[in-house]
Amino acid sequence: MKRLLLFLTFSAIALQGFSQDRVVTGTVTSKEDGATLIGVTVLVKNTVNGAITDIDGKYRINLSPSDSILVFSYIGYQNVEIAVKKQRSINVTMSPDVQELNEVVVTGYSQQEKKTISGSISSISAEDFKEMPVVGMDQALQGRAAGVMVTQSSGTPGGGMMIRVRGNSSISGSNSPLFIVDGIPVAQGNLTGRSFGGQGDNALSTINPNDIESIQILKDASAKAIYGSRASNGVVLITTKKGKTRQKTKINFETQRGVIDPVGRIDLLNSEELLELQRETYANAGDDPDKAGIPGITDGVDTDWIDVVTRQAIVQSYQLSAQGGSNKTKFYISAAYRDEEGVIQNNKFERWSGTFNIDHNATDKFRFGINMTMARTLNKRVKGDNFLDGVYSGAIRSLPWYEPYNEEGRLNAPGDVGYADFPNFNPLAQATEPRFDTHANKLTGGLYAEYDLTSDLVFKTKFSIDYNGSAEDQFEPSTTAIGGTLDFTQGQGYGIYSTFEGATLLNTTLLTYNKQISDKHRIGILLGGEVLKSTSRGGSASGILFPNDQFTYLQSAGLVFDGSSYLVESGLLSAFAEVNYDYEEKYLVKLNARYDGSSRFGEDKRFGFFPAASLGWRIAQESFMENIEKISELKLRASAGVTGNQSIGNFLFLESWAAGTAYNGVPAIAPVNLANPLLQWEQTLEGNVGLDLGFFDNRLEINLDAYYNVTGDLLLSETLPFTTGFGSVQGNLGEIVNKGLELNLNGVIIDKNFKWNAGMNLSGNRNEVVELATDEPQYAGYQTFTNSTHIITPGSPLGTFWGLRFLGVDPGTGDAIYDDINNDGQLTADDGVIIGNAQPDLTGGFTSNMYYKNFDLAIFFQFSYGNEMINFANTGLLNSGENVDENQITKALQRWRKPGDITDVPRYELGNTFNNRFSSRFVEDGSYLRLKNVSLGYNIPDVMLNKIKLSSARIYVSGTNLYTLTNYSGADPEVNTNDGSTVSQGMDFYTFPQVRTMLVGLNIGF
Repeated sequence: MKRLLLFLTFSAIALQGFSQDRVVTGTVTSKEDGATLIGVTVLVKNTVNGAITDIDGKYRINLSPSDSILVFSYIGYQNVEIAVKKQRSINVTMSPDVQELNEVVVTGYSQQEKKTISGSISSISAEDFKEMPVVGMDQALQGRAAGVMVTQSSGTPGGGMMIRVRGNSSISGSNSPLFIVDGIPVAQGNLTGRSFGGQGDNALSTINPNDIESIQILKDASAKAIYGSRASNGVVLITTKKGKTRQKTKINFETQRGVIDPVGRIDLLNSEELLELQRETYANAGDDPDKAGIPGITDGVDTDWIDVVTRQAIVQSYQLSAQGGSNKTKFYISAAYRDEEGVIQNNKFERWSGTFNIDHNATDKFRFGINMTMARTLNKRVKGDNFLDGVYSGAIRSLPWYEPYNEEGRLNAPGDVGYADFPNFNPLAQATEPRFDTHANKLTGGLYAEYDLTSDLVFKTKFSIDYNGSAEDQFEPSTTAIGGTLDFTQGQGYGIYSTFEGATLLNTTLLTYNKQISDKHRIGILLGGEVLKSTSRGGSASGILFPNDQFTYLQSAGLVFDGSSYLVESGLLSAFAEVNYDYEEKYLVKLNARYDGSSRFGEDKRFGFFPAASLGWRIAQESFMENIEKISELKLRASAGVTGNQSIGNFLFLESWAAGTAYNGVPAIAPVNLANPLLQWEQTLEGNVGLDLGFFDNRLEINLDAYYNVTGDLLLSETLPFTTGFGSVQGNLGEIVNKGLELNLNGVIIDKNFKWNAGMNLSGNRNEVVELATDEPQYAGYQTFTNSTHIITPGSPLGTFWGLRFLGVDPGTGDAIYDDINNDGQLTADDGVIIGNAQPDLTGGFTSNMYYKNFDLAIFFQFSYGNEMINFANTGLLNSGENVDENQITKALQRWRKPGDITDVPRYELGNTFNNRFSSRFVEDGSYLRLKNVSLGYNIPDVMLNKIKLSSARIYVSGTNLYTLTNYSGADPEVNTNDGSTVSQGMDFYTFPQVRTMLVGLNIGF
């Protein structure tokens, strides 16, 4: 019997050894970020033979000869099946399954699963813009979310962006959303004190977009009222990358390099065409045609000044990061460098940045961490836009028979032929000779501690800082227009040096309670308080009379003047609460409120209460929907609440005095501002209804929202009679309405070996000024014959254009015909009418992502429809002879020349101002469809990666702003001369166009 048992035992062992004669090993990683996956189940298909990946993402499994297919499964990821064949090493990359993930969304001071959100929130993943050459995180928002309009004011690197969430709700206050990075409110807008022809710099460009994990945009009151007095313009929540628990350290290196060109250019007359035009202009005025041109220079010289001052620029970036974690500690560290040349000569933007995020579990109950981003930038600016001595505007206006260099090869300068009198100057010298350097430093950081008082109750406190500093170092030598020609500089140079630093200190303390009661009830309660203090200080001075152009700093100036300095402090004290409740993830309720006290308002109006509420009903969870298999999600949402806006200057509620000069030059002080102790923030009453639909296991998702927002107590200056000694007093007067519709559509079109995902977002906002301080309209923009280019008046949107109505050109005389509105037989300022507006009827974007094997292709379109543009540059470039000292666009070739000509370009006559009145002739359709980005990538196969000891490698090519379809005759329909302006939008006054970027990128993981 013993021998039989022994025989059977050895036989079983032999059979087992024979049946499991192979061992297969490998590593499983995530396609999303290349991280190894721990706990992935590896099974032989249709058997119970399996294994699980270890802490390094590795597995080992024994196979029999009949085992042919391995199945890899992991929660939140798509299953992967691989035929084994004769392979003994199989590495697998798994992709997230968006249909299975209960996506967690940052909603302010807390997080929620996407399915239980009852407010209006748009989410943007870093995957959406990771291969686009965006300078700042605000650029990443463009065309990505319904209800969010993003306009890049010009193609200047590091320049300003205009961001509007559901329209413009303020006239004097800021309309930009509140930006929060890892819980820290950060500065935006200009860091510098000098605007370069309407174009500022951009504080958000100091933050590296490659460190961003996700972006959430809070759009309705229930989502954003938790931020109270700063929330009426929307809230943008930025979450930077973090480490992951039990993740093997992954080192990643990414580099990009590409070329940059402008998207369009203005067609100008050459020397022969312009000379003919000038001769005709003189002749039509009864003057000597031979005065045209410059004798001895005109013949044989035909300079394309735009070509002279522009170049094909280079952009390059490099980033090295490390990410990982254990059971107790997780971390993310990065260092990056970006160098982007401007298309204008001597224009450049450089950024050095770093990020350090660490989270540590000290015990099972106590956690702490730190997050920090640092950046230093150098912005080499050039004068642009409507600067009289701007480089790009000068290149457009300069006469083609001038030359950049003289016979000695030296740049022509003031005093040389053709450059003696301002504004005639050498645009190339204006680009290359001055120094307009802005050095900026940014530090954003926070230290938090978190303790579990119970399993359901958590206490958290965080101390944060956002620090921004800049130094502007400027010098214009004697070879430039300002430094060499103006009387006050006496041709001996002009210098400016100014500094700024601002810091926001913040303490946020939270108490959160989350409780699951049985399987049906779930409640979350958040109580919090914040103390915020902001301090900004700065100073500047100017200098002239430098000994020569080699001495460029103020210590060498013969005269230093305009010295000034300032210190401003403000604060905010807040308490807030939020309650979330859901029943079986079916009936959703959210209540939140904030109580804010701001130092910017009067003592009795300092505190305000901002409540909001929302309801949600997930109809798809009802029993009567069980048999409707095609509908996987159906949710109704509704919300209402109040938000505020405190974005005005400090201490405007106080009576203030300033230094001045009394009789005989005696120093004195005088009142400059009247007190208004009742001054308070603007308040916006918001309502939103929404519908979320999902079909076919959420392969098709549709989100619809409709909103109606009323902003009252506008922060406006009330005009006073000058007999009071003051022109105005700051008050709360007026009302603005924004209403609109939003649509998001995302779908998985094909999900086989070839995968195709597509998305679309559309939004239409209607803005209307309902009431102002008085019945008298307000004017804005540039001064014109009928007051100004823009008007603010009840019944019209902000950004409304004002001028004469152009009716065409008289075929008999060649003169312009304008509409005589009051029929008095004369053309006066009283004939001004509304001639258009900058508000689009519809904005949005389209995305398409395709995957086949290791290849992927992403295409992104962005558009604006129904907006109009003022081509204000044409008041100079198509000026009918009012000014012959600048070039003209080729449309001048269509001018009226003789009786009977049918055209819309009036005749040219020297000094004629009538034919060049600002009118609807200069208003154009600004609609456009732009191929914003195309990216083609290839992921190196795992077989090759194993040989070179890499965990991931990807190469890609990307193009941005590749093609623009538009009827606009200017270089670019997206620009805005008055960067960020609310009341004078839609203006193109020699604004440099957007740029087209073509680059190659490489991403390597170790």
